[in-house]
Amino acid sequence: MKRGASPLTRKPVRRLLSSSSAPLLQNDLSPTGVLTLTFNQPEKLNAWTLPLLNKLFYGLADATTDPAVKGVVITGSGKYYSAGADLSAMIKPMAPSSLIRQIRDRNQRLFACFLDFPKPIVAAVNGPAIGAAVTSTCLMDACFASPAATFSLPFAKLGVPPEGCSSVTFPERMGEAAAHRMLGEENWVPSAAEARDAGLVREVVEPHELVARASRFVEERIAAGGGRCFDEAEHERLRRVNAEESATLANAFVSPKFLGAMEAFNAKRKKTQLTRVFWIANSTLPLWRPSDIEANFGFRLDGPDGHIERDH
Repeated sequence: MKRGASPLTRKPVRRLLSSSSAPLLQNDLSPTGVLTLTFNQPEKLNAWTLPLLNKLFYGLADATTDPAVKGVVITGSGKYYSAGADLSAMIKPMAPSSLIRQIRDRNQRLFACFLDFPKPIVAAVNGPAIGAAVTSTCLMDACFASPAATFSLPFAKLGVPPEGCSSVTFPERMGEAAAHRMLGEENWVPSAAEARDAGLVREVVEPHELVARASRFVEERIAAGGGRCFDEAEHERLRRVNAEESATLANAFVSPKFLGAMEAFNAKRKKTQLTRVFWIANSTLPLWRPSDIEANFGFRLDGPDGHIERDH
């Protein structure tokens, strides 16, 4: 199935085998053409730092054009699958309009790399997954999990709306009630078995068999002709949802609730510089000019819940 072109320059996957790439993103190409990409920052719980995300973006872009790669499995090293996006790294001192643009574009690009990938792609969740590491699994063709996996979406706690198309994929896959438990104030964190029963996980697999089972699923899809599990109409629908959610999320990132939560989070971790950045951002928020933001991006800020209404 044809997908939107990636903005990345694509080179053969074999370029990723250099020792400079190995510390962040390990890879292994099987004889059957299944490329396993492994997040390899266990000391940071495999959080999606900007350097790691860049490796992932280029890895998937390369895999798109390399004929030796027929499909992809994504997993993590160590105890965690991934602690999700490193939110602190996304907030830097800059003009509010620039910050909103940066957050919107980065978030949209992050999920587009999974959504636009044209070959079978599967998550093998080896341990706890948080935030974007969870929502992105619904943009892949299947999610397999070890018994150690858990799935956490602390959006309500942080004061931000759902992302990664989860506002539509989670209710459609899990039902409204279970999706609300995960996405809402309850912040339900299902185990692997609970996530399977809710429809988020396809199978729970013992750790030593996890990647092999995910690889077999990819091989089955390759044998059936390859391609993704959703058609072009669904792909375009999810692209629109991703764009809308990314704009809403960017607005929420400059809300008092989110900035206060990040200030407290970094203070607890004794990260003085980041704590100061969020304190300054929150303290000066009343001086920011929402009218300029609305004019720049073509939407009106619509209340404290981060909702947006687009101008037509």
